[in-house]
Amino acid sequence: MNGTDFSIFNIFTMLGGLAFFLYGMNVMSTGLEKLTGGKLESALQRLTSNKFKALLLGMGITIAIQSSSAMTVMLVGFVNSGLMSLEQTIAVCFGADIGTTFTAWILCLGDINDSSGGGLLQTALKMLKPESFSPLVALVGVFLIMFAKKNKKKDIGRILVGFAVIMTGMSLMSDSVDPLANSPEFREMLTAFENPVLGVLVGAGFTGIIQSSAGSIGILMAFSKSGALTYGMAFPIIMGCNIGTCVTALLSSFGVNRDAKRVACTHILIKIIGTLVLLPVVIIFESTGWFSILNEPVGYIGIAIMHTVFNVAITIILLPFAKQIVALSKLIVRDKKGEETETESSSLKGLDKRFLKTPAVAVETCRSTTIEMANITSAAINDALELLISEYNDEKAKSVIEAEDLIDHYEDKINSYLVRLSKSSITGKDSRRVAKMMHCVGNFERISDHAVNLIESVQECKEKGIKFSDECINELKVISEAISENISIAFNSYITDDLNAAHKVEPLEEVVDNLSTELKNRHICRLQNDECTVELGYIFQDVLTNLERISDHCSNIAGCLIETDEKTNLHAYLHDIKENDETFRNEFRLYSERFFDRLDEVIAQEK
Repeated sequence: MNGTDFSIFNIFTMLGGLAFFLYGMNVMSTGLEKLTGGKLESALQRLTSNKFKALLLGMGITIAIQSSSAMTVMLVGFVNSGLMSLEQTIAVCFGADIGTTFTAWILCLGDINDSSGGGLLQTALKMLKPESFSPLVALVGVFLIMFAKKNKKKDIGRILVGFAVIMTGMSLMSDSVDPLANSPEFREMLTAFENPVLGVLVGAGFTGIIQSSAGSIGILMAFSKSGALTYGMAFPIIMGCNIGTCVTALLSSFGVNRDAKRVACTHILIKIIGTLVLLPVVIIFESTGWFSILNEPVGYIGIAIMHTVFNVAITIILLPFAKQIVALSKLIVRDKKGEETETESSSLKGLDKRFLKTPAVAVETCRSTTIEMANITSAAINDALELLISEYNDEKAKSVIEAEDLIDHYEDKINSYLVRLSKSSITGKDSRRVAKMMHCVGNFERISDHAVNLIESVQECKEKGIKFSDECINELKVISEAISENISIAFNSYITDDLNAAHKVEPLEEVVDNLSTELKNRHICRLQNDECTVELGYIFQDVLTNLERISDHCSNIAGCLIETDEKTNLHAYLHDIKENDETFRNEFRLYSERFFDRLDEVIAQEK
């Protein structure tokens, strides 16, 4: 690279450096996104009512995951799924635009000059140069990936390796353009960029192709090493880079609803309007000579400053007109009859495939959907229990059956989504959450099946004109009360990730089994004494069997939480607590006393 001629091999080196840069950005942003665990992203749904908070949140998330494109794709997904409104996203977009400038400042490390000064100062400055510390960063990262036991440390290792690869790519690109410093042909080519409109178009086109404004800024910084690139040439190119990065948002908007398309539209409008406002100002300043610096050579820091100034300036200028930008996006992307109604009626709005690009967000939204499924299941089974012991209500019976159909749909969609999600690169913690969801949604669905079975038993009695005796009804009230409480404990333990509550499910499940056995024995006595018909006896047995199964599935839900979070074998755990756990025995005794006392009260009242 010490020659003065620019050859095909320099182009190969530049392209290789760009490949290293883009790959390093991908590795680092993936590691950073996994490290956040979806916490920052989930805050988007809660903290976007205030423009200033939304702006800071957009900045924070983009800096954390080092990708404004990923941020915008998330927003498209949130709006498409109905979790956010179009109006809530615009301030976040502005924040993401400012946050993405942080990458350019990191790249400025490659322009540190260590030639001046001596001794300790020169050594300190040299250590700040990427080619000095990147190998050490890469070494630490590789050691963490290879030898760390915790996934969190492995993610940190990937971030460090990604950073080292980025800096290696920057060094390769910078070295490849060194010969251009003395190339008259290159300087002549650059004169074309004295036309600011051409600079905007080239910046937008190149960034649109590689889909990375950071990559374009990196190449621009590498070219600045030639000394032939001025501030006046670079600023329009930077504006174009900011427009070109909207291509990712545009691609993610295919196949989504109108409001989600408008998110991508507002993102593009912000950059285009910002360029239309600021580009004439730059042209005027350059032509009048008011800012002589525009004609001077630009360096890494100058490019980073212009990148930041552009995004901060358009935020200051355009944020007060957020409502007008939203209105303009609605004029460009017009409504179609029936489309919004269809979107609003979607029951599984959180499971958007765009979130799979940011797995932590996908896990969070999928969990929200499973909680919604759990609440629907809980309401359905409680309605079924109420119908079992009270007067028949056709509307309520119909709602339970419809809920079961909906829950089946939830199970199909959630499981399909979780299978795709499990193939993504997710953290150990998120992997455990996925495992719990896959296990629990099946139990929710089976509980809803048993709710329908109970409804069918009630309907059979109604159709045949038979009914349970008051004694049977009172007994069913006791066991239904125990079932309802176990459902509440098990479902809440899943929704709140409460292991203490999960440990209370198994003692109550054992009591339910004992209650079922007791009620079966009592019913046999009634049959023997001709106090009940065989036909009613079969229905009663079916009811008790379904109630037992419901309680079993509650136990499965709680057991899954305990097994996954406490990393224990469920069968060994159950055997151990029943044999040796004093807390289990106390809980079991208290539940037994409570519900069997209720059963005794029922008998006393009947007598």
